[in-house]
Amino acid sequence: MSFSFNFDVPGGTTNPNEGESKNKAAKPTEDQTDPAEPVKEAKEHRPKSDPQFLLFDAVAETVTIGTLPPLHFLNETVFEKTAAEREDVEKILSRTAEQRSDLISGVYEGGLKVWECTYDLLELIEKDGETFRGKAVLDLGCGAGLLGILALKRGAMQVHFQDYNSTVIEQLTVPNVILNCQEDDEVDSEDDVEGKGKGKVQERDGCKKLKKTREEDDGIPTPKKRAVEKDLSQHQDLAKCRFFSGDWSTFLALVLEDNPQPKYDIIFTSETIYNTAYYPTLHETLHKLLAPDGLVYLATKSHYFGVGGGLHLFETFVEERGVFSLDHLWDGEEGLQRHVVVLRFKKQEGN
Repeated sequence: MSFSFNFDVPGGTTNPNEGESKNKAAKPTEDQTDPAEPVKEAKEHRPKSDPQFLLFDAVAETVTIGTLPPLHFLNETVFEKTAAEREDVEKILSRTAEQRSDLISGVYEGGLKVWECTYDLLELIEKDGETFRGKAVLDLGCGAGLLGILALKRGAMQVHFQDYNSTVIEQLTVPNVILNCQEDDEVDSEDDVEGKGKGKVQERDGCKKLKKTREEDDGIPTPKKRAVEKDLSQHQDLAKCRFFSGDWSTFLALVLEDNPQPKYDIIFTSETIYNTAYYPTLHETLHKLLAPDGLVYLATKSHYFGVGGGLHLFETFVEERGVFSLDHLWDGEEGLQRHVVVLRFKKQEGN
């Protein structure tokens, strides 16, 4: 899978690097750090009573990393090719296709793609052997939801998913969770792991990915289609999940209405610090929702050309606020450097 981050520039200006990878430099402007539209009101999305229809005729990929359980997710190119057929009140599918952009600030925040740093964090989790047993987990800016899905598969007590766009939650995150909840045909599962059958195995940074193709046997349902027919509405893992869309500030206000207010043992957030205008709200969300001994795992690039954010600026912001300590867990050396860091509350003097 190729990764690109093309930025929509407000104010009618032209981006000379449109269509290029975000690893290539584009001069940032002040406009680009300001949200383009008003704050998006948060809401909770509850899976339909008959959620299997979301997977009808779906084309999925599988990523396996070391000893981690296989993670299944819908193929992103399907969204591009079937945008006109999908329910999309926000019109982000058509707008991103028309503007050929992976991010339109304040409109669409890139949730339909699985970005590189997510795989970095998955690899670190595999190395550290975290099981998430009995923990409350938040996948903040979840997109496809692979980080939260992994926590779910490894015994988390509850997993909440949040993304800016309702279309991402309804058309991608929820279907992906359902896809991973269903019990695959035993033979099909073995083929996924071993790279057999009709799929094509691709290697990327140590990750084995299997892009599945559909069988064309007349009148014979594929293993995936047979699995989709099962009733997943009462699946115990799906019952552990909640799904939210909206701006972080309104999401925070919404979940703080719960009694008791949620506190998360682990918060995942990947490729979310590309825009410095969002730092105050992100910091406040982490501050209010992280459990006293909790950890925030942040996967990021060192710099996001075109919008001006990056790890150094975020580290400076966190240090100035004085709430969290920030430690580097992994630093990539190749190309535009990628990082995985952890945030935790600073210990009070005397403790």
